[in-house]
Amino acid sequence: MSTLNPVSAPAARPRLGLHVITWGCQMNAYDSARMADVLAPLGYAPAAAADGADMVILNTCHIREHATEKVFSELGRLRSLKEARARAGGRMVLAVAGCVAQAEGEEILRRAPYVDIVLGPQTYHRLPEMVARAARAGGAVIDTEFPPESKFDHLPEAASASPAGVSAFLSVQEGCDKFCSFCVVPYTRGAEVSRPAASILAEARRLVARGVREIVLLGQNVNAWHGEGVDGGVWGLARLIAALGEIPALTRIRYTTSHPSDMTDDLIAAHARVPALAPFLHLPVQSGSDRILAAMNRRHRAADYLRLIERLRAARGDLALSSDFIVGYPGESAADFAATLALIRATDFAQAFSFKYSPRPGTPAATAPNQVPEAEKAARLATLQEALGTQQRDFNAATIGRILPVLITGRGRHEGQIGGRSPYFQPVHLNGPAALIGREVDVVITAAGANSLAGRLHPAPEEFARA
Repeated sequence: MSTLNPVSAPAARPRLGLHVITWGCQMNAYDSARMADVLAPLGYAPAAAADGADMVILNTCHIREHATEKVFSELGRLRSLKEARARAGGRMVLAVAGCVAQAEGEEILRRAPYVDIVLGPQTYHRLPEMVARAARAGGAVIDTEFPPESKFDHLPEAASASPAGVSAFLSVQEGCDKFCSFCVVPYTRGAEVSRPAASILAEARRLVARGVREIVLLGQNVNAWHGEGVDGGVWGLARLIAALGEIPALTRIRYTTSHPSDMTDDLIAAHARVPALAPFLHLPVQSGSDRILAAMNRRHRAADYLRLIERLRAARGDLALSSDFIVGYPGESAADFAATLALIRATDFAQAFSFKYSPRPGTPAATAPNQVPEAEKAARLATLQEALGTQQRDFNAATIGRILPVLITGRGRHEGQIGGRSPYFQPVHLNGPAALIGREVDVVITAAGANSLAGRLHPAPEEFARA
């Protein structure tokens, strides 16, 4: 009888705690998950809190005002945890990733020399190498170059050991070539890059196999996606969506964020032809003033946007719309702002996101003349949000009494309660069995609030039990 030689048996890799703090867009949430996948072979597993974690990553966003200072404030808090770990004889690897790292990597190391790794959003596939370099050198590692290879070509398959949830993000495109004058994305995320269709479809199938029933396609300019098709040709987003719609058990498809200039005829038609494509579209317009749109370098006019909405609604009559608005852009007059309000009244949005303009360093608008005073920006934002809020409440109220298909995504906050999303991305709460999680069920809407709906199962729960 032979026994294993303990020397020759492979040593179990120690479990290391990884805590990722994510700010910003859905793309950052996707990136954070993929960084965890990249680090898993090194023994890193999710840790619920920074306290006690062996590695902490701040995945940062540079879009909003004071983004950099928020990062340094959080780094100050983490510094004390890192030093406490060192006094106890351990080590915490501290990394700053994402768009603030890309834009201000050297400044981060100057102001926070205790940071071990600074990496941009295009280089996180090289994280294992950076961790090894930081351990060998005992100093900081910075990697904020735009590599010639796409990170998507080097990422491992998403970890399959844990459930993926009912809804999942899937990044298909990154970067932007539009260079809107207020936006840092082209400088922090780089030029537009599209993943090949085969890679996207393979990841989508893996997600569905793990229980995902809704996939949200992500990109800084997602409808500009033009990737290599599985037939060797070049596909557009409409063809990719059609291929995704053929995956069994994939109930819903969404995509965000889009640019009006890239809403092609076939993509508009896809909203009518692909049953899984949700009747809800986020299509940022930013302003209703042609003068401000030109200054923003948006490449469309207000009338172009309105005609596009007409075509989309002609293709699918129940389509609901969301958008982004910026108020107080440099030089915006009262007449310009009035034009934005007029566009809102003409469009009737189901949801919207609105912000005061904030200068982003390095963008053309940051140094533009005629900056709007903060008080005026605040007043305009309040007026805008009141108009948008009224439209959202009216849209929600119009669902009362309707039967909507709701994709159940999890348990509610109360005993016996479950929750999900309507086709229009509204949160819906109702009583029902947890066994319905992952299923799309008919729900009679009984009440509507400003941000969510309430309903009851149709048919009643006892009829579900008999089915």
